[in-house]
Amino acid sequence: MASQQDLEFTYSTIDQIFRLSVGETGDYSGAMYNGDFSLTLEEAQRQKHRFISESLGITKGSKVLDMGCGWGPFLTYIKGIGAQGRGVTLSTAQAAACVQNGLTVEVKDCRLITPADYGIFDAVTCIGGMEHFCSIEQYKAGQQDEVYATFFSKLADLLPVGGRYYMQTMVFGKNMIPLEEISVKTPKDSPSYALALMIAQFPGSWLPYGPEQVIRNAQPRFKLISQSSGRLDYIETIGQWRKRFRAFHLKKYALYASLLPRLLTNKAFQDLIAVFRVSPNRVCFQQETMEHYRLVFEKV
Repeated sequence: MASQQDLEFTYSTIDQIFRLSVGETGDYSGAMYNGDFSLTLEEAQRQKHRFISESLGITKGSKVLDMGCGWGPFLTYIKGIGAQGRGVTLSTAQAAACVQNGLTVEVKDCRLITPADYGIFDAVTCIGGMEHFCSIEQYKAGQQDEVYATFFSKLADLLPVGGRYYMQTMVFGKNMIPLEEISVKTPKDSPSYALALMIAQFPGSWLPYGPEQVIRNAQPRFKLISQSSGRLDYIETIGQWRKRFRAFHLKKYALYASLLPRLLTNKAFQDLIAVFRVSPNRVCFQQETMEHYRLVFEKV
């Protein structure tokens, strides 16, 4: 899995910039437009949160665990309907922002949670977390299925029979290329280059190969309730994010300027800066080297 250092690099680096651009409890995962791209980003994110809550049967008093909770957008939503939400993240900056905004969030590896930590939950969510569960090294060692199967086994311990789990994740799509062909030295309009920037943006992370790999490894502890693609929705979401990130704000642009010393001295950071110019995940969705799925499971 991506280490805490890897996730700090990705998420803590942009913490203040993200909150100034998208909001204190902004959502850094694909929204749900359902084909209506006249919706604002906030409306589409609320539509997603409502879909998740209804799919999992979350109501007033429900006890919910949000794995990889980011800046707490879903926790904020379910708090508004009276649910008891708890979140975990490996980004110290995200956790601090969540606590500052009145949410119950800790820095913790969601894969290691047991009932001894927080008890049993009525529902569990993981909105984008599985993207970080398997590292490139684990993939090369043939351990990807084992990583996911182990996670679902531990997840099952956190839910009663009939308890539901929602996840959405990027996955590799029908046009995915072999790992050995991915390089930042390839043409900048190539799938290889976009995928290389994705690896730079999310170090330590390797995606599942389609929803099939996820569903297969959820068995026999979980049955699939629903599955839907969010690829087109994610393309629109990214476009809206880019407008927000580029919109002028004095403090935000001062933060951009403060990153310049790292840009000059850190190769990994130079690749991360390239992400702001190219938006590789959007390119990968457009080229269909990547897909995006929303999955609802029920413990059997």
